[in-house]
Amino acid sequence: MGFLDRLREGLTRTKQQIVGRFEEIVQQADEGEQRTRPITVDTIEALEELLISADVGLPATERIVTAVRSRSRHGESLRDLVKDEIRQIFDGVERPVSNGYKPQVTLIVGVNGTGKTTTIGKLANLLKASGKTPLVCAADTFRAAAVEQLEIWAKRAGVDIVRASEGSDPASVVFDAIQSGKARGRDPILVDTAGRLHNRVNLMNELEKIRRVASKAAEGAPHEVLLVLDATVGQNGLQQAREFTSVAGVTGIVLTKLDGTAKGGVAVSIAHDLKLPIRYVGVGEGIDDLIPFSPHDYVDALFQEKW
Repeated sequence: MGFLDRLREGLTRTKQQIVGRFEEIVQQADEGEQRTRPITVDTIEALEELLISADVGLPATERIVTAVRSRSRHGESLRDLVKDEIRQIFDGVERPVSNGYKPQVTLIVGVNGTGKTTTIGKLANLLKASGKTPLVCAADTFRAAAVEQLEIWAKRAGVDIVRASEGSDPASVVFDAIQSGKARGRDPILVDTAGRLHNRVNLMNELEKIRRVASKAAEGAPHEVLLVLDATVGQNGLQQAREFTSVAGVTGIVLTKLDGTAKGGVAVSIAHDLKLPIRYVGVGEGIDDLIPFSPHDYVDALFQEKW
């Protein structure tokens, strides 16, 4: 199954939430091939309600609705107007290319329960399948179960792991992992940090320390900071993202559990409100169920007439 098919499958619940009503709205708006007057107020209100119910978020919904209202005089179909505006939202997010550092050090951050540790195992597997030689660093030294869980996933992915005893200084573990990765020729290095609430000052300060130590071990490190967000929490995840970005310098999002929610529209809200690229999405529990995120494929999967 290709990436697009798997993305479509992952968006099934979101699509089910909106497809029937959206088709009704489209049919109502597009009646008559020579429409020259704006889309009706009722149609606009129905579209607004639909987008908010899919967790697109109020600011992004207002932008989409405003664009639809202003462009509707030109005879474009409602479906095309909505898809085009969402594509523009995603296109407005910078997606910087790899900076060329080797090894590339990636911190994985997030709150407990988002699927952070399993995401690292899946990401290691995906990167290895693409020809890379990732090394996993178990820097969550507060919870023994986290290290054991990560070891299981690393073994399944067939990649090396660097760990330390419970209670060790996480920053020291990161330093050792980077040095080990250099010596073994491993690239990238994926660092599992302890799950933390964005309002826990001591834990957020620890992230700052990890960043400082990583920069001493490798030039420019960390080169990527990926925040794992649970799609099922919808808009609540955006505040988490803002706090983590201010402290940890988040450069991208991994959106997990997309297959388990009807709130898949939150991807649009992330792009619009946070201006952060979604790097990967989780569409299942298997080791192969993490896929690169394609904004245009996402829009097509969500709003095309038939799958």
